[in-house]
Amino acid sequence: MKQVIITIVLASFVIFLASLLITFPKEAFDASLLGLNMWWEVVFPSLLPFFIIAELLLSFGVVKFIGRILEPVMRPIFNVPGVGSFAWIMGMASGYPTGAKITARLREEGELSQIEAERLVAFTNASSPLFIFGAIAVGFFHDAALGLFIAVCHYAGNLLVGICMRFYGKNPKQKESMTRKSVKRKTTLKQAFKEMHQMRMADTRPLGMILGDAVIQSIKTLIMVGGFIILFSVLTEMLYLVHITQIVANLIEYVLNMFTLPGDLSLPLVSGLFEITVGANLISQISADPLLAKIIIISFILGFNGFSIQAQVASILANTDIRFYPYFMARLLHGIFASILTIILYYPLYVARKPIAGSNVPVMYSNQVDAWMKAFSFIKEIGPYFSFIFVGIAIIIMFNRTRKMRV
Repeated sequence: MKQVIITIVLASFVIFLASLLITFPKEAFDASLLGLNMWWEVVFPSLLPFFIIAELLLSFGVVKFIGRILEPVMRPIFNVPGVGSFAWIMGMASGYPTGAKITARLREEGELSQIEAERLVAFTNASSPLFIFGAIAVGFFHDAALGLFIAVCHYAGNLLVGICMRFYGKNPKQKESMTRKSVKRKTTLKQAFKEMHQMRMADTRPLGMILGDAVIQSIKTLIMVGGFIILFSVLTEMLYLVHITQIVANLIEYVLNMFTLPGDLSLPLVSGLFEITVGANLISQISADPLLAKIIIISFILGFNGFSIQAQVASILANTDIRFYPYFMARLLHGIFASILTIILYYPLYVARKPIAGSNVPVMYSNQVDAWMKAFSFIKEIGPYFSFIFVGIAIIIMFNRTRKMRV
């Protein structure tokens, strides 16, 4: 009976969405084009290099080397193998869904158990510094000083989630086996290099095939990401047109009032729960005071990731035995931690350090912000050309492989 109800609900929702697309074709097209442009110009060129490099580092055994060296750090703090450090670092550097992609690959390679992979994916999907500094701080709020403050709250909240998740799925037998394993294995550079070499030698593919597979797998993942971005861009617009977003916002307004937050932020919050970029932009346009209330909401939706990002992660994890539920609960936890840290650190980290009107921003901090903004502008400028070139490379590789198979 339960499955029958689920079938009816899913079918009804899809029919409802199809009817909206027919009713509002122009709005659906504009929303789709907006999502496509964002993916083609920014998401694709900014994530593709990280995805390709990650695939190559895995194939050449470098991740194995890093994992062996950092095992004494990752195991006590997060209760995951040292290879998890690679997913954590890459996830913070390039943003979501890189952490999920790398975690899934590590699980496929047998470097992580199911529980360890579920712990790892819970705290390796963070927003990139490029998005926080370039898009939110300067692009939406026109305040460079906000970038560092939001980033500290976001990444510190993510760290707390990782520490909390170390206790997930833990049992006495597992703890005992891990302890014996850690005693037996001593971390030495020689042993780490030996394992890296053995892993590289175990991969019998020629170099050209390794490079080709890295490009194709990365582009396949990014095409999936692009599909979700477009889908949720259209879905958000359709729900807004039929006032469903407004109805949900009215309910959330009561919750915000309970926490003495402005009710005007309810609609941007709902939009941000679906798509972070749209929600952050709407929040920056609200004239509600104080600024702290806006940053609290932004910190929450950044930690929550938005349903669009969560759908991308769910699709990546679907090919493995990694369950989505722990990741979803960790997103709620991350949003709460980041919001609390925003309240605690707002005055000492932002207000007290904010330059007085008419004064100069410290040169070192100004240079850091300029670097992020230049990187963001550079990606937007060359993004379409970069995307076109690598899509062309992928087509050529697939064409050559298909021709060889026929021969």
